Amino acid sequence: MSAFPDDRYRPVEHYENFPVASWLCPPRLRRPIAAIYWFARTADDIADEGNATEGERLADLLTYRNELAACLAGNSGSGRWGNLFAALGTARVEFALPEQPLFDLLAAFRQDVEKTRDRAGYRDRADLVDYCSRSANPVGRLLLHLYGVTDAKSLAQSDAICTALQLANFWQDLSVDLPRGRYYLPAEDCRRHGLDPSRPRSWPMNPNAPQLVRELCTWTRDLMLSGAPLVHRVPGRAGWELRMVVQGGLRVLRRIEAMGHRTMQRRPALGPLDVPTMLWGALWM
Repeated sequence: MSAFPDDRYRPVEHYENFPVASWLCPPRLRRPIAAIYWFARTADDIADEGNATEGERLADLLTYRNELAACLAGNSGSGRWGNLFAALGTARVEFALPEQPLFDLLAAFRQDVEKTRDRAGYRDRADLVDYCSRSANPVGRLLLHLYGVTDAKSLAQSDAICTALQLANFWQDLSVDLPRGRYYLPAEDCRRHGLDPSRPRSWPMNPNAPQLVRELCTWTRDLMLSGAPLVHRVPGRAGWELRMVVQGGLRVLRRIEAMGHRTMQRRPALGPLDVPTMLWGALWM
């Protein structure tokens, strides 16, 4: 059964800077990690891809949530996204996955739909971090659960890394998100740099825009580094996987810096030549 039974949510080729279930991941965890990623990626596409209306997206996210609830109750595999929830149900039973992070992700995707271009933007950094607490942090917490790391300090460090990764993606994707009506620059920061939060189409032409992006990247880098000690608390190959994820996020920020923080004009990308630098950084963490 396809995850997308009609053309309203036609899958796109997703650009990802960060590895998912890579060869560094412990083999026994690849299936549950892939199931979690499939669940999150599909919900994200319902919220953000294709030509469905806002009402259709919200209705389908509700159906998706109901299928998640059925899956967690032990009744998966027969709904619209049967194969997906069958895989997630297997992972949930085998690894006793916590339920709340899965529902938090869906709440974030609903928020994505509701923040249309007519009701756009985030008030300040705290407002944006609150969104990331549902859109990004649950994935890190689910992965830590799989790794058997559940103490409060590790969860806080994971949240810092995941929020920083989300923010790094926002700052690198400005040239793509702005035309689509996705506005993640905090209004408070925009005003401080002379950008009108109510006129996002004017942002790319504002000469202060690169300085704003630079400041946000510095904040994001500090946040990433505050969570980086978690790599020493995650065991074995998973710890090395996390090192590469952190280095990938830091490398994106360096790429943004190298282009003068002008990501409202174009998006940077990581390539094979970045891998040695990331490996070297991972080795010395």
